Amino acid sequence: MSGDELADALALADGRGGTRGTAHGDGRSGGRGPGPDSRESGPHGPQGPQGSRDGARHRDWPAARASAARAGAGRRSEPTAVPLEEALGHRLAAPLTALTDLPAFDTSAMDGWAVSGPGPWEPLDPEDGTQDGTSGTANGTASGTRHGILAGDDRPAPLPDGHAVRIATGARIPPGTTAVLRSEYGEVRDRRLRANAAPQHGADIRPRGQECRAGDHLLPGGTPVTPAVLGLAAAAGWDELPVVRRPRAEVLVLGDELLASGLPSGGRVRDALGPMVGPWLMALGAEVTATRRLGDDAGALYAALEETTADLVVTTGGTASGPVDHVHPALRRLGAELLVDGVRVRPGHPMLLARLPSGAHLAGLPGNPLAAVSGLLTLAEPLLRAATVAEPPAEPSAEPPAGPFAGSPAGGDALPTAVLLGEVQGHPRDTRLVPVVQDGGGVRPLRFSGPAMLRGIAAATALAVVPPGGAATGAGVHLLRLPWA
Repeated sequence: MSGDELADALALADGRGGTRGTAHGDGRSGGRGPGPDSRESGPHGPQGPQGSRDGARHRDWPAARASAARAGAGRRSEPTAVPLEEALGHRLAAPLTALTDLPAFDTSAMDGWAVSGPGPWEPLDPEDGTQDGTSGTANGTASGTRHGILAGDDRPAPLPDGHAVRIATGARIPPGTTAVLRSEYGEVRDRRLRANAAPQHGADIRPRGQECRAGDHLLPGGTPVTPAVLGLAAAAGWDELPVVRRPRAEVLVLGDELLASGLPSGGRVRDALGPMVGPWLMALGAEVTATRRLGDDAGALYAALEETTADLVVTTGGTASGPVDHVHPALRRLGAELLVDGVRVRPGHPMLLARLPSGAHLAGLPGNPLAAVSGLLTLAEPLLRAATVAEPPAEPSAEPPAGPFAGSPAGGDALPTAVLLGEVQGHPRDTRLVPVVQDGGGVRPLRFSGPAMLRGIAAATALAVVPPGGAATGAGVHLLRLPWA
C-alpha cells in the first residue's frame, strides 16, 4: 500500500468522510459534516476566531502540547492555605517542612517493659515507685497488675538502675531506660522480671528525631496531597497546608443526537463523554463545577461561554465546520483567541484550544470517545499540570529533541518511555496515540483502538506516542500514562 493510500485508509478509519457522526459510536471525529479535517493534507486549517497568535493551522503534536503548557503557566493559581481536611487532591504550593522532631521524644516501639541495666530487674509500681509485688507473665495477665506507662503520659519518673516498669507502644520512655523488653520475651518470677535473652541497648526504642528533625524538608512543592501526605503533615505539626488552588472546570456536552440514559434508538446514541470527561478532569487536578448538556443550541453555547466563571471549559464535539458545529462560530462571536486549531495527531486531529475574553481557556474535544481522550491528554492535561505546579515550569520548546525516540515530546514535557511488544502501524504524517497495557518490561498495543471505541482505553494503562511512519516491535515509545494507572 502506498503512503497516500495508507493516509486515505487511516483518514476513513478516523471518520473524516464528511458524514455526520455521533458523539460516541458511529465515527463522528470532531464535528458533524465536512470540516477542517477535509483539508488537513495542506499546511493550514480553517481560519479561527481572530486568527491565532501561534498561527491558525494544524499543529504538530509536540507543539500543541507546548502551547497548552504555556497557556496553563499563564493562568497559574495563587497559593492559598486550607485546613488539612480540605487539602486532599490539591498540590503543595511550597515544600512541606517538619514543624517538630518525629518522634518528638523517645518512645516505645512495643508493648512490654522499660528496663534499666542488665537483668533481672525489679518491677516498679509506676504510680509510687515502690515494688510491684505481683507475679505472673510480663504481659499483664496476672491479677493485680497495673497499666504502667501509657501513651500520652507526660514526663514519667526516672527509672533507677536494675529496675523495670511496664510500658505501652507509643509511650514516652522514662529517663534511665536502656531498652524496651517485649512482653513476650520476659516473665516475672520470684519478684523479678527475667528475660529469655537480654535485650540489646536501645532495643525497641524509637529515638527522638528518628524520622526527621524540626525544619527538615519532607516533600517538595508541587507534590499532590494524598491521604499519606495528609497523615505526614499532621504528624509533622501542620493544621493548614499551603496549596495551589485547583483550577475550576466545566464540561459542555454538545449534540442533539445524545441520550442521557437507556439504549440507542431512533438514530440517537448514548452520551459516553458526559460521564467520562468530568471525572477525567478531576483526576488531572481540576475542580469540576458542572457538566451541562447543551445539544446543538448555538445560543446556549454562546451564553455558556460568555457567562462562565470556570478557568477551563471543555466542550465535546462540534469542533469542525458542519451546519450544527457551533464551537468556532461561538468563539468568533466572543472574540476569543485561538491558540491551537487542529493537531496532527490520530485520533483527535480536530481538537482546539482557545483563550476566552474572560481569560478562561476552552479545550474543544472531538466527539468520538478515543479522539476526545486524545484531546484531553494533548491539551487539557499539560494545561492543568502547568497551572498547578508550585514553581514556573521550564519554558517548553515546540521542537522535539533529537534522540532514539522519534516523535519525542516537546522540551520540558518529560514523558516515560517503554519498549513496544508489538508493531504499530503509523500515519504517514501524523502522530498516533495508541492504547497500550504494561506487560512485563514493555507495553503491548491493544485492539479496539479506533477513534469511536472505548474498549481499548478502558483496559489500557497508557497511550503510546507513535511517530509518523509507525513503530516496529522492540522500538522505544513515549507514554501518556493514565491518571489512575
